[in-house]
Amino acid sequence: MIRNCALVTSPGRLNLSVLRETGLSEMNLQFDVISLSSEPHLAGPNAILSITMLSEIHAISGAVDWLMTMIQECNSVPGQELDVELALREALANAVLHGNRQDSKKRVHISCEIEFGGEVSIVVRDEGKGFDLTKVSDPKTIDNIEAAHGRGIYLMRALMDEVHFGRGGTEVHMRKGPASCARDRQ
Repeated sequence: MIRNCALVTSPGRLNLSVLRETGLSEMNLQFDVISLSSEPHLAGPNAILSITMLSEIHAISGAVDWLMTMIQECNSVPGQELDVELALREALANAVLHGNRQDSKKRVHISCEIEFGGEVSIVVRDEGKGFDLTKVSDPKTIDNIEAAHGRGIYLMRALMDEVHFGRGGTEVHMRKGPASCARDRQ
């Protein structure tokens, strides 16, 4: 059940009809949202969104679809939305499967800052024990190349401009800038 909802954006830049079309109760059924941003926050030309979802695999697609709609409505990272979407799916799958070990009593917390016409920053936090990044196998080695799993962190790093882990591995921070900025760095 949604406890509270707030989406604050720069005036006139985000088409809020997306929220009306989706409908909060329908959105709740789609991805078992616990809450959306509990405190409105406006930071210049940015939208700051927070979602707390159940730690269940079926909740991932709805949360990703909703966030990606918001990112697209803000015209953020145009042409790179699929990179952000796949990295977000991988981060949420890792949080649900590995972090929270599919414990339905635990939650996954998503914070997303969207700069209108600019970059996207996403933080995914689970309530698990964390992990040691140095013990994660390289999926490109000959021993792991045919493994059925183990590519999530690799994909996130390949698709996003910045990826780092915090809070002992319970948090992943990802950032994707505009395509022109990514090209300038290469």
